[in-house]
Amino acid sequence: MLFSNFFGKQKSIIGVDIGTSNIKLAQISHNPKPVLDTYGLVNVDYQLGGKNDEQVIAQMAHVLKDLLARAGVTTKRCVISLPNSAVFTSVISLPKMSNKELASAVEFEAKKYVPLPISETNLGWSVIAGGATNEQIKVLLTAVPKQITENYMKVFALAGLRPETGEIEALALIRSLIGGLPINCVIIDIGARATGVNIIENGFLRLSRNLNLGGDTITDKIAETLKISRYRAEQFKKDFGVSKATLIPETIRPVLDSIKNEVKQLLTIYQSQNTKVEKILLVGGGANLPEIVSFFEDLKVKVELGNPLAAVGYSQSLEPILKRNALNLSIAIGLALRNE
Repeated sequence: MLFSNFFGKQKSIIGVDIGTSNIKLAQISHNPKPVLDTYGLVNVDYQLGGKNDEQVIAQMAHVLKDLLARAGVTTKRCVISLPNSAVFTSVISLPKMSNKELASAVEFEAKKYVPLPISETNLGWSVIAGGATNEQIKVLLTAVPKQITENYMKVFALAGLRPETGEIEALALIRSLIGGLPINCVIIDIGARATGVNIIENGFLRLSRNLNLGGDTITDKIAETLKISRYRAEQFKKDFGVSKATLIPETIRPVLDSIKNEVKQLLTIYQSQNTKVEKILLVGGGANLPEIVSFFEDLKVKVELGNPLAAVGYSQSLEPILKRNALNLSIAIGLALRNE
């Protein structure tokens, strides 16, 4: 689904989110307030993995290049997301020190957390907040296997884009959904084949977990239980969701319960530390499931759908069609909102 360019072209940048089953992009102009220029979504049948598969890289680049043309993007500058499943993240506490000392300390600490040789990863870090005392800082540590980074760079080069930076999905979600607000919340991103559970403390990422299940898992369960085609199962899912008026909720409950139990465990940990979680935000294609907000309400925390459109300007006449796609565009919009 596409929407053609309808705003100015000043200082534009594209956020590109390559998910497990589709590619999403959003072009935003910063002049000076962020305005959504155009967006695009397209399904893909193959995934970029950790191997140097030139055929998949070429196919992905072709699909992305076609999407860029059909969406009418007007810039080659882009910010890209790195999938949760491929990125190792951890928040560590370190004594306050100079940037030069910090770089060495982070690399030393990374060996304790990253399950790969440091020489095989691209290591990144950023100071996200002060620690419990004035003598400590919290650092977000990220590590991406070099082969995955190289695969992504090949795709974007073949598509004619110029990546300016890459970041993890959770940071893009924070930017598009809560901006700079110092709140405590949980962001659940339900994708096609994976679900990200992100704990946000005072507006900063505290923890990110990845579950290997999502909307496709639910569709497969419905098809298997009702003995129907996957196409019909997908339609059943979209029509009925977790409404109590059908048999479908019992079919998909184990999948959603896995997500809920993960969130429940994390809430228990943080509430035991006197950290009050203000709300749970649901995004991703799987969050379009009817009645899904009600399903999570027994966690005793306010639950609502995320709204990345609140962070950007757009033509009000397009609100109906944009709202139908908003939950899928949260990461892409968050990436394009990075204006540094």
